[in-house]
Amino acid sequence: MQFRIADTADIPQMMLVRLSVTDNRLSDPSLVTEEDYVNYIQNRGRGWVCELEGKILGFAIVDLLDKKVWALFVDPASEKKGIGRQLQILMLDWYFKNTDEDIWLSTEKGSRAESFYSSSGWEPAGLTKSGELKFIMRKSFYARDRQLKSL
Repeated sequence: MQFRIADTADIPQMMLVRLSVTDNRLSDPSLVTEEDYVNYIQNRGRGWVCELEGKILGFAIVDLLDKKVWALFVDPASEKKGIGRQLQILMLDWYFKNTDEDIWLSTEKGSRAESFYSSSGWEPAGLTKSGELKFIMRKSFYARDRQLKSL
């Protein structure tokens, strides 16, 4: 497996991964366009992919402007291999090198993602307007946690 910065050529496969997930499914896939991906990885933040033999297994995109995780998804056939954790590390390392601001994300109640974020140190922060769970990661916690894990 290789982890690297995403580029626009990865977008079709990233979209396939996004549509394959069973948690946090898009109610209307047409609302998230290829142009949205381009905008997020080229203008608003950065993206990363995990690939194996040319196939994208997972991806993450962070939005530096709105201080949020726009996407973190792993193909269901590739779950529980550490891909999501490594993508999260790459994303948060880059994010906190570029700002001291807290970052947030949202996910469905009762999803596996909720458990993943809770176990990764994200703090519950109520609900979004759409009723999803909101989580926040603080730079001070992330830096301290990363430091402890490197000991």
